[in-house]
Amino acid sequence: MTIALITGANKGIGHETAKQLLALGYVVYVGARDSERGEKAAAELGARFVQLDVTDDASVHRALATIRSDEGRLDVLVHNAGILANDALDGPSALRAFDTNAVGIVRVTEAALPLLRESSNPNVVTVSSSAGSFWAVTNPERPEYHLPIPLYSASKAAATMLTIQYAKTQPGIKFNALEPGTTATDMTAAFGIGRTTEESARVVVRLATLDADGPTGTYQDENGELPW
Repeated sequence: MTIALITGANKGIGHETAKQLLALGYVVYVGARDSERGEKAAAELGARFVQLDVTDDASVHRALATIRSDEGRLDVLVHNAGILANDALDGPSALRAFDTNAVGIVRVTEAALPLLRESSNPNVVTVSSSAGSFWAVTNPERPEYHLPIPLYSASKAAATMLTIQYAKTQPGIKFNALEPGTTATDMTAAFGIGRTTEESARVVVRLATLDADGPTGTYQDENGELPW
């Protein structure tokens, strides 16, 4: 069995990623901040649930302790939890955006590293965004060029950088970040744009299921590596 944990998996891309990994025979833990929604999603999927708030150290450690107790290892970690943080451009909003979208990656990764080291083929995937790519936001031909979402963009740039740095410092574990494609979710509803979660989740699953010889330290979309 291959054991996977997905943060923010009660809806959107995370939920669909869980569905697709379950179809491949993986044991999937749905991590969600809201227990009621998370338990409902896990039950619908046939997955397992752990309460996991990426902004709360105690919550993160409890979730990983549950997986350690139940499984003894973790093979796949998908950093999917994130917020748009587009309500205001001020200090509290910035702290909230970075705490969820970037610092949360550090909290969960650090708690998960001992379990990932027990895996024979550990994969860590960060659902980042080209909204945080300097190449994309300065390219008039890219949709990100037209999206004024500074806190989301800056925190996703940090998320990608953290992923690349973890790949350097943890050579026994594959770390890759991705642009899933503009997706129609609750987060993008205000913009009225995006493709299905099924299409975008396939990008996540491809990186989550890399074999032992797969790449690490990359930033990719469905067509391969991207500049950022």
